Amino acid sequence: MAEYIGIERKARRAYGFDEIALVPGAVTVDPDDVDTSWQLGSVRFPVPVIASAMDGVVDVGFAIAMGKLGGLAVLNLEGIQTRYENPAEVLDKIVKASPEEATRLVQDIYSEPIKESLVGERVAAIKASGAPVAVSAIPQRAERFAALAAEAGCDLFFVQATVVTRKFLTSKGAPLDLAALKKKIRMPLICGNVVTYEACLDLFETGVDGVLVGIGPGAACTTRGVIGVGVPQVTATCDAAAARDAYYKQTGRYVPIITDGGMRVGGDVCKAFACGSDAVMIGSVFARAAEAPGRGFHWGMATSNRNLPRGTRIRVGVSGPLEEILFGPARIDDGSENLVGALRNSMGVCGARTIKEMHRAEIVIAPSIQHEGKLFQKAQKVGMGK
Repeated sequence: MAEYIGIERKARRAYGFDEIALVPGAVTVDPDDVDTSWQLGSVRFPVPVIASAMDGVVDVGFAIAMGKLGGLAVLNLEGIQTRYENPAEVLDKIVKASPEEATRLVQDIYSEPIKESLVGERVAAIKASGAPVAVSAIPQRAERFAALAAEAGCDLFFVQATVVTRKFLTSKGAPLDLAALKKKIRMPLICGNVVTYEACLDLFETGVDGVLVGIGPGAACTTRGVIGVGVPQVTATCDAAAARDAYYKQTGRYVPIITDGGMRVGGDVCKAFACGSDAVMIGSVFARAAEAPGRGFHWGMATSNRNLPRGTRIRVGVSGPLEEILFGPARIDDGSENLVGALRNSMGVCGARTIKEMHRAEIVIAPSIQHEGKLFQKAQKVGMGK
């Protein structure tokens, strides 16, 4: 319901993860008996978690490790992995740079041209391990990179920008035709990001196999602060899920939605699925994994038309192995590890045996949920991270 924010001006109330809570179900399920698997195109994954296409998160080694654990990692085809033969050396320079030097250094690093030969090399290296291969490009380079990736054996292709819509008005030539691209490539096509019901429906009609939901919630994303655009993830996910369900009823084709960004702990992940998400995409939590190329540091590549680096650099600290972040045991008590275990337990408490049943979990508006009765936890720094 919209409220007046001024004379003849209404605004709809939107919600984020910290403002809601999940209600236990009338029936509970053994967490060991729940099914967390999901499907993207013809590919089925045991773990409904995707690692973001960020240079400080995903390289070839991380993508292989994530795939072998049942999840998916997306390799950025426009970052250092395709600009440098030895990206590890470049990452090491950034890790060792002072905060004052970081922005200039990142700008210099991304001025190096992309080498198309490296696109095929990176895809082939992941493919050889048996792990699923997913890569990402902005719309302006999607057609060329999709062809290169497909030739090397890529399994899934992501088209990502700050905002992606089916209709794009420009005086600079024809925009990317997602429907035409989908017909050309022989792999699932996932695109984003969006936050509205209408934009989701439009994208579904192009034939894409998945849609990313979220504008500005990520730890390294400055969209909300710089241009003031974004919708809190609870509302954005619910609206996208409603569009997915309406489209399925109309056509019989189910297109999964992926909540992208804004999830710091397991509880946020669980809430995303209750709001209707089929999978989640996470960056900052994985940036501190022992297998992550940044090993405690991450930054974001701007997914704008000019493909400029954001230069945002965040120290998040090194955590344990990727397997512990996904499945535990947790080394820290702030909820940012054992994410799949948290999801299994939440599904069990809510009485959901599958992800789709989790979509029907009861939700309450609870803005005090993070602080109610937590005075002693805060004082002793228990369960809040250290």
